[in-house]
Amino acid sequence: MRIGVISDIHANLEALDAVLAHLDRERPDLLVCLGDFVGYGPDPTACVERLRPRLAAAVLGNHDAAATGARPIDDFNPMAQEAIVWTQGALSDAVRDYLRALPEREEREGLLLVHGSPRQPVEEYLLDARRARASFAAGGFRVAMVGHTHQPAVFEEAGSRVATRGLLPEVPFPLRSASRYIVNVGSVGQPRDGDPRAACVIVDTHARTATLYRVAYPIEVTQTKMEAAGLPAALIERLALGR
Repeated sequence: MRIGVISDIHANLEALDAVLAHLDRERPDLLVCLGDFVGYGPDPTACVERLRPRLAAAVLGNHDAAATGARPIDDFNPMAQEAIVWTQGALSDAVRDYLRALPEREEREGLLLVHGSPRQPVEEYLLDARRARASFAAGGFRVAMVGHTHQPAVFEEAGSRVATRGLLPEVPFPLRSASRYIVNVGSVGQPRDGDPRAACVIVDTHARTATLYRVAYPIEVTQTKMEAAGLPAALIERLALGR
């Protein structure tokens, strides 16, 4: 079974379409999304409508919850707050209802799906091995898929050790049966690892691998839409930097 995993689309339709075209060529058996369909970008409703029919499963992201009014926005930075308020006014009723109904965690084909972490599925940022260790201790999963940080990475628990591993594009990462893993798939719509290309991962449960892909898209088209919507300039500029 080959499973396409995406996260953090953030209302970036051009990035989403590029990733979906890539996945069409790769032909995974199913597709799942780890949340943050919306926030930051100019096409929240269109992104959900484009993606929803193709998904076998999806979970709730913190921006999804904020955009539907299910969580306060006070702890977001001012730029994110401005984008959330704009998004709240741009969502269709049907998309708002869909996002509001998303679960915080799902399981598909032996994979635990969450947005943030297995320990705190919507909100926690897994940025280091210390936090990853707490998530390994919190659940009985073997492989968990996460997003939220916008930075592809793998945390591996082997015995009593937890290590952080890198993911190289198009280089299959082995998921050894003796270890447990948390795989961060990066971001479709707003990468923050210095590479502005959209990110997605395909997990092959038979070969026991996770493979990262980076996909170029017309960033300037998204930036022009964001300018027209009056979204914050720093959010527009960062797309080209991958930061």
